[in-house]
Amino acid sequence: MKLLTPPTFLLAALACALTARAENWPHWRGPAFNGSSPETGLPASFSASEGVKWTAPLPGFSGATPVIWGDSIFVSSPDANKNLLLLCLDRKTGKVRWQKQLAEGDQTKGRTSPNMASPSPVTDGQAVYALYGTGDLAALDFSGQILWQRHLGADFGRFANMWLYGSSPTLFQGRLYIQVLQRDPVPNDYTHAIDGKPNRDSFLLAIDPKTGKDLWRHVRPTDAHMESMESYATPIPFEQDGKAQVLILGGDCLTAHDAATGAELWRCGGFNDKKGEWMRIVSSPVAGPGLVFATGPKRQPLLAIKAGGKGDVTATHVAWKFSDFPPDVCTPALYRDQLYVLDGDKQMLTCLDPATGAKKWEGNLGTRENFKSSPTAADGKIYAISERGTVVICEAGAEFKIIATIPLGSSSPTRSAIAVADGQLFIRTGEQLYCVGK
Repeated sequence: MKLLTPPTFLLAALACALTARAENWPHWRGPAFNGSSPETGLPASFSASEGVKWTAPLPGFSGATPVIWGDSIFVSSPDANKNLLLLCLDRKTGKVRWQKQLAEGDQTKGRTSPNMASPSPVTDGQAVYALYGTGDLAALDFSGQILWQRHLGADFGRFANMWLYGSSPTLFQGRLYIQVLQRDPVPNDYTHAIDGKPNRDSFLLAIDPKTGKDLWRHVRPTDAHMESMESYATPIPFEQDGKAQVLILGGDCLTAHDAATGAELWRCGGFNDKKGEWMRIVSSPVAGPGLVFATGPKRQPLLAIKAGGKGDVTATHVAWKFSDFPPDVCTPALYRDQLYVLDGDKQMLTCLDPATGAKKWEGNLGTRENFKSSPTAADGKIYAISERGTVVICEAGAEFKIIATIPLGSSSPTRSAIAVADGQLFIRTGEQLYCVGK
């Protein structure tokens, strides 16, 4: 690890704690880790030219969602020279305050074209933390000064995921969590992972965000094989009976870990009953009161799992399943005691009662475009954006209702979730970032 400047800052109340300020969007899934925000006064309609406060060109496309704290917006991106960058933009104007190259060697893989800038950054209001698919990890202050920097690939081997690494880091209760669920042994065609270390553990890593040093690393076993060992999900924290825990999903199971030590508390299977070997998981878990919601691979059923228990709870803790229109890629949003599930392949949005799994309504988003980004819920609305840059706004009400359909357009894949902060929407397409709202 390369420690460039002794960090002297004090960590304020972590934005990734459930008490984060409503006007910030500090984590990929927002202030409560569930895709929602208590913000109000958000736009119900706009166009590429009307209702847009500003647009900012981006150096490259990426699935990384912007994170916002106060007047600072942080965006991870590659550039045309395959450098991996972190940008800080002024929220009021969209102007770039600073830009730092933190790694190099961007790659894309396959027709879906993910890249090494897929993980979203995370911030606590004092520093911002950026991770890339190369294994490069850095902490910077809000002026752009690098506080510490390290290469996880040098410590643990390059990440061995077929479609490149895509999990985002998570901040919670003074720890920075990194999830690495990967293939073992590493196939020869994973050229992005060849470094002389053919074997890889899957693990949950906790890092001291002030120093960049490891607090612990918990190796996480699985019975899965080949690609089914791999996951692109993000670790999600929650509290159960006053105990802080971290959820990780992949390798055919969901596991809950003690947030302080990494020790596994319980695990639930049932995500790959046929034991297929090509069943990677993309969607992240969502935690609600007493229940955890997790989606299997390739549109396998969504499971509601009773939080708690000990050991293997597969046979005892599955509360209900949803099989009609489960997602493959899109992480559900939990908002105002409703669970919103987006099947991006079939463009179907479903509202479920999270306690029982009862279907409140479902409807088609009305555009024959795939949705790979996760829905965002705020101000009584559900915001979704397709790979081609079409925004669909639905009412988060008693029945399915499309409020507006807005084609922004995008020649590169759009997979970033829409972020919400201070009465505005921040929409990343393949080419630019839009600020929409007051």
